[in-house]
Amino acid sequence: MPPIFRFLDHRPWPLPRSPWIMPQTWHDLLFAHWPVAKEALRPHIPSSLQIDTYDGQAWLGLVPFRMTNVRPRFSPSLPRFSAFPELNVRTYVTDGQKPGVWFFSLDAANRLAVQIARAWYRLPYFHARMECQPDGPGIAYQSARIHPGASSAQFAAAYRPTGPIYFAQPGSLEHWLTERYCLYAPGRRGRVYRGEIHHQPWPLQPAAAEITTNSMAAAATIPLPDIPPLLHFARLIHVAIWPLTPI
Repeated sequence: MPPIFRFLDHRPWPLPRSPWIMPQTWHDLLFAHWPVAKEALRPHIPSSLQIDTYDGQAWLGLVPFRMTNVRPRFSPSLPRFSAFPELNVRTYVTDGQKPGVWFFSLDAANRLAVQIARAWYRLPYFHARMECQPDGPGIAYQSARIHPGASSAQFAAAYRPTGPIYFAQPGSLEHWLTERYCLYAPGRRGRVYRGEIHHQPWPLQPAAAEITTNSMAAAATIPLPDIPPLLHFARLIHVAIWPLTPI
């Protein structure tokens, strides 16, 4: 059994019975979150899903990171396909049973991965020109969307951890924001799909960030409040992914 399946008590529901199909490793993540109005999110989310809130407040997250080991379960990693940066804009939804993630955009620096993810996972992936480089104890990150026909979207930041690793306590805001074990994706004729994921609890650290450019939420026509975001950092986590299933 892979190490990520050795501990399951933290999961909010059991693992799917069907086989998982893809491993991924995520590195150097920044979780940047802003409180937003539910009314700003509602037009972008199917009516069959509820906008999930913490103490009545909805949140929008911006998550830059890089991925390695992206491959089908029984295939080797391919150098030009299996490692690339990614940048997500997301919020939190539920179907009434399983709270999960809803993506407004996923920018990635690998054209083939974008094409496959758009076709297989029905997610709004966009090709972008991206850099993710070590910068002392932190990361220097830049992204500029170059996907044909897509809205312009750019992001540039330097971010770093500022404290020791900890694991969020159940019931806390950081646990609610990060410990999500499924995603939802749109289908045809209003249908909605769920994709299950699994990982060990997030090894979070407090973080600081100097965000010099950020038009990612604006590209999705979602206004951000003019306040500093809530920041968390995670150095590394291994993930298993299941195929989409209709709900």
